[in-house]
Amino acid sequence: MIIALEYVVSAFDQTAMIEDLDRVLQTRAGRRLEYLSIAWTSLEAIIGVGVGIVAGSVALIAFGADSIIEVASSCILLWWLAEGSIDRDRLAHRLVGGCFFALGLYITADASMDLLKGEAPRATYFGIIYAAACVIVMPVLARAKRRVAAQLNSHALHADSHQSDICAYLSLILLLGVALNAILGWWWADPVAALCMLPIIIREGIAGLRGETCSHAHF
Repeated sequence: MIIALEYVVSAFDQTAMIEDLDRVLQTRAGRRLEYLSIAWTSLEAIIGVGVGIVAGSVALIAFGADSIIEVASSCILLWWLAEGSIDRDRLAHRLVGGCFFALGLYITADASMDLLKGEAPRATYFGIIYAAACVIVMPVLARAKRRVAAQLNSHALHADSHQSDICAYLSLILLLGVALNAILGWWWADPVAALCMLPIIIREGIAGLRGETCSHAHF
């Protein structure tokens, strides 16, 4: 009887150790994802703002500014992954929600300025390639974040994956705007499409501040 009890206790301890090791590995995976996200979005910001200034494109400059918010969001998640406490998770979730509102402000300001000025930016084929690359990369990052978030049971990391989703939506809008301007001369296409994204962004910002899980469609 005693031997059987010791065997059960030993098996329980081994299971707990395996679970702890698995969580450590998943947390490391989460950190690597956030480091990758920071590196990519920092590159987005530099290229977006730089090409936008050269081409005189408000949409490219706005997208580069959006990347700054993405970097802030990833830094928030790294802060949570450093400890993984529930309190930090809730606070980080709300801070990510605040990033959604900041993102909405960027889009509103830049799109409105573009419509009011009525000045078409110069055609930039490098900008088209840049936007197309973002359309491909951001959904991949978002899916990877959701997988790790599910394993860590982190609402904050899950919310951050939707931040990447919105960045992917914006990159698609940017691609359409830059391409339509270069091919058809429709300068107004990008700001109008960007303004249509605002209801989704505001909804996700509210959900984040309330501590709710974001729920809009995935790529």
